[in-house]
Amino acid sequence: MEMPIVFERIGNVGKITLNRPAKFNAFNREMALQMQEVLDECARAQDIRAVYITGNGKAFCAGQDLAEVTDPNGPGMNRILSEHYNPIVSKIKWLEKPVVAAVNGVAAGAGANIALCCDIVVAAQSASFIQAFSGIGLIPDSGGTFMLPRLVGWQKATALMMLGDKVPAAEAERIGMVYKVFEDEQFATSSWQLAERLSAMPTKALGMTKLALRWSFAHTFKEQLENEDKLQQRAAATADFKEGVAAFLEKRTPNFTGE
Repeated sequence: MEMPIVFERIGNVGKITLNRPAKFNAFNREMALQMQEVLDECARAQDIRAVYITGNGKAFCAGQDLAEVTDPNGPGMNRILSEHYNPIVSKIKWLEKPVVAAVNGVAAGAGANIALCCDIVVAAQSASFIQAFSGIGLIPDSGGTFMLPRLVGWQKATALMMLGDKVPAAEAERIGMVYKVFEDEQFATSSWQLAERLSAMPTKALGMTKLALRWSFAHTFKEQLENEDKLQQRAAATADFKEGVAAFLEKRTPNFTGE
């Protein structure tokens, strides 16, 4: 029996593949709990210095498997959010390592918002994003109401969430929803190279960059300057900072170790 999440360590990258292709990688409870387990493993493992999330088959993720929602013996909407999606997106945001969402196909509902919670989102040319919630009488969840307006602006986010418009990859890049779009033929290679590049960079500094960006949403400019000061002192005490400076002075490529 195939596992709904396939996890591989390749070099210093933890590769997470959503693996229910017959269901367009829609989440059920087993898949959501396994996703949390592998994210925890990525957080614990010092040799994993970047995380890459993609989907198997035609879709990235169609969101929630509605058969589970309508199952009278299922977990129910409250547990689906509190025990499935909220922990997943929180673990991604709090992971002190860069996370790449490689959106290979349609990303709908919670699937779209899991992608948008990642640090860098890239998409195949044929991919698309849909805030599908209003079509079934729900509100956007999985951090979508937090992330999307910060990425594309209040007016655009409101319209996309209320109307449920399909956003092609090229349009998603144009409005700032994703970092970059790759042609389908180059997508797997180019998106993976991005994760490999991040895995060779100063991991602690990248993790602190995530923290600084997260703090910026809730602090004044003056407070954020103080936060930057504290984090910069921590970054300057790392081995990678010393290596970066030495490499710059010696005019060579730095060999960062993530320490």
